[in-house]
Amino acid sequence: MRNKPTIGITIGDPAGVGPEIIVRALSEEEFYQISVPVVIGEETVLRRAADLMGKNNLKINCLKEMKEAKGEYGTIDLLNLDNIKASSVELGQVHEECGRAAIEYIKKAVALALSNEIQAIVTGPIHKEAIVRAGFNYPGHTELLAELCAVKNYALMLVDQDFRIAHVSGHLSLKRACEKVKRDRILTVIRLGNEAVKRLGIENPKIAVAGLNPHAGEGGLFGREEIDEIIPAIQLAKKEGIKAEGPIPPDTIFSKARGGQYDLAIAMYHDQGHIAMKVAGFIYDEERERWTSISGVNITLGLPIIRTSVDHGVAFDRAGKGTANPQSLKQAIRLTLQLARR
Repeated sequence: MRNKPTIGITIGDPAGVGPEIIVRALSEEEFYQISVPVVIGEETVLRRAADLMGKNNLKINCLKEMKEAKGEYGTIDLLNLDNIKASSVELGQVHEECGRAAIEYIKKAVALALSNEIQAIVTGPIHKEAIVRAGFNYPGHTELLAELCAVKNYALMLVDQDFRIAHVSGHLSLKRACEKVKRDRILTVIRLGNEAVKRLGIENPKIAVAGLNPHAGEGGLFGREEIDEIIPAIQLAKKEGIKAEGPIPPDTIFSKARGGQYDLAIAMYHDQGHIAMKVAGFIYDEERERWTSISGVNITLGLPIIRTSVDHGVAFDRAGKGTANPQSLKQAIRLTLQLARR
């Protein structure tokens, strides 16, 4: 068993779909053949999720130490932090206690990864308002993970098979995001993205860098960020031997990247990249009233540990219905294991 990597999977916000998609994903034998998955969460929350998903036959092995993990199909190994009870959590609602619990799961997972007790972490979705209510002023996972790992240079990258997008900024107002479009930050993200794609097996990645403004500024007619910040960053990256091109107009860059012209696209702000990724990977079926595809994985670049996550939120509107789609979580686990083997 110990020849297989051990991965920690946090349940995210107990009131969301995180526990449900974990139960459904870990009902598949595939993940036990290639890893030792250990859920980091709370027993009553996980048992309720198993009931909701019709997986009452799954056993739950509560661990005191990581070495007690069985890694056996049919049993979910759980590091039970016992920090909240399902009976106190109304599904689909914002709870301060859930925000606190979710942060504690993340902190435990990071501590285990930094001490090499696990080889990687996969995080379930958290609710931003809940964690702020609990007194943790983080806009999301990425900033918390960077603080816990004591790193300053980090970035978010979305992956859906060969379609990859790294982001210059994350959860910021659009005004503040535009202010973050600076040469040094862009260069940092190009470097981080280049190394990450290499780790995924592409020897000399082709990287496309988006413009900020319509038509990538049209030579300064629609803004000077491309001239003053983005082009200088690309030029410095090229001097380092990185195959970076741009700035490419935002309305065409992602189609080119998805079509295979580039191995990675650099987005200037959160929604510029996220909209492109989710239009490609998310499909909602109105007749069936559910998402038939939720494809895509979030990776945090620049950390000393491997961390991936689902590319969706807590889905409070789906919580408790037993219909949550585990597609993104399964992709995240697979990608985590690909990185852990390198």
